[in-house]
Amino acid sequence: MSVPDSLAHGVDPARPGTLHARTIVAGIRVGPRPGRTVRLGRAERPDVDLSVGVDDLSVSRRHAELTYRTGRWWLRNLGHQLMRLPRDRMMHSSTEPVPLADGYTPLFIRGSGYRQHLVELYVTGQDGETRVNRHQAETIPPRIWELSETERLLLVVLGEHYLLYEEAPRPLTYKQAADRLAYLRPDDKWRVRTIEHRIEAVRHRLQAGGFPYPLLHDASSGRPYENNLLHNLLKGLVESTTLVPPHLDLLEGDPAVTR
Repeated sequence: MSVPDSLAHGVDPARPGTLHARTIVAGIRVGPRPGRTVRLGRAERPDVDLSVGVDDLSVSRRHAELTYRTGRWWLRNLGHQLMRLPRDRMMHSSTEPVPLADGYTPLFIRGSGYRQHLVELYVTGQDGETRVNRHQAETIPPRIWELSETERLLLVVLGEHYLLYEEAPRPLTYKQAADRLAYLRPDDKWRVRTIEHRIEAVRHRLQAGGFPYPLLHDASSGRPYENNLLHNLLKGLVESTTLVPPHLDLLEGDPAVTR
């Protein structure tokens, strides 16, 4: 599976204050103009500017809106279901509007069952006066670590809380991952030991390739918990944008489909 487009990888140059928004359906870019409002929800144009959760009746037809005022984009929840920002910040329909920071912000709208619908937001920031003008310089991208389709699926299942950008995420246990995979891919018959062996192979390969966090046991300093090594792996993959929120789409869809 190719890496999906994600605003976490950055955006094209735009006027400071420009709002970029993307769902699995489409994306938009809106310039900063006082009073400009961008509407999100299950409906389609012209009732909303960007559709989200189009097949999920738990998502409101107009679920959220972003309004540009006082030099910021302000996010408001209009729907019945909660919305969640990074660091587990929850928004109810009674919550006061929240200003978006410059840069990348993933927004999760709670849907039916375990579903969470991602809206990626990105606000183009102001250049600091002390920064050197490097408009034409080549961008230095983060290192994207190579993963097979199966490895990516396993890591997304184990690291769902990391991709939801929770404040203190921890990996699922291998048993929890096996149970989740039994639902997502019932024909594959994943077992705990099989998952553990596949992840161990990933840890060895990435450690040898210069991964920024320890992935193997260091006998000289005692035996760390396996869970801590898995935490290091998931943390590094998310920080490098090897795993990005759109990969959570692997946890939805037809369980019989291999992506």
